[in-house]
Amino acid sequence: MWLDALLAPLNPRVDDWRDRRVWLVGASSGIGAALARELARRGARIAVSARREQSLHAVLDEVGTGPDQRAIDALVLPLDVTNPAALAAARDAIVAAWGGVDTVIWLAALWVPMRAEDFDLAAARRTIEINQIGALNLLAAVLPVLLDQGQGNLVLTASVAGWGGMPKALAYGQTKAALNHLAETLWLDLHPRGIGVAVVNPGFVDTPATATNTFQMPALISADEAANRILAGISAGQFNIHFPRRFTGMLKFLRLLPIRCWFAVIRRTTGL
Repeated sequence: MWLDALLAPLNPRVDDWRDRRVWLVGASSGIGAALARELARRGARIAVSARREQSLHAVLDEVGTGPDQRAIDALVLPLDVTNPAALAAARDAIVAAWGGVDTVIWLAALWVPMRAEDFDLAAARRTIEINQIGALNLLAAVLPVLLDQGQGNLVLTASVAGWGGMPKALAYGQTKAALNHLAETLWLDLHPRGIGVAVVNPGFVDTPATATNTFQMPALISADEAANRILAGISAGQFNIHFPRRFTGMLKFLRLLPIRCWFAVIRRTTGL
């Protein structure tokens, strides 16, 4: 019996995305846009948020219709994640339209390559404000709704850059480490209340942000593949959704070894 409990999903499974009410925060490009397209194809009701309203409309225009040629039930809610009032207003619009929300996925992130020799305090503070404080602003908006419902899923997108030090991630990596810690603590609080919590730790994904990288990116995958991996993990009730496994599995193993092993492999793999 203890083995069954050990292998049981940590979150409620999602067997069907049709008509599921999903809010994507950070959906104007990259993985967020790919998720919006894929969820629409699966028949979900989607609310998309980001700063660029025109880009959000462009993402939805790429989908056309959902399954069985049904029109997409979508809300376009542009906002700045550093503004708590804007997130609260978007939440109110979703609740007014749909009566609640089933899955909230945090994807907003700022990536500013930074090393010690070019440390930029303003850029570092901006990264923290968006990647970390922005996520807390979202929690302030959605936790009352999820707790009142007694059901739903909250998904935070972090990064393997939060698992350990990586070149050029001086500001970015610490925010992703914080999201991993936040997700674990939220799970302990929300699981007994019937609410699922998951954290996504992608490896390198081909997005507009990573297109600026000048170093080697091992096991690079497309945004569409990343979106499908995320939905598969949520559907299976996983807590830690990480991919591609050939890369993330190696990183997890490295964390079990002395730190000098991490330093040596990361420097050799990235060429930095």
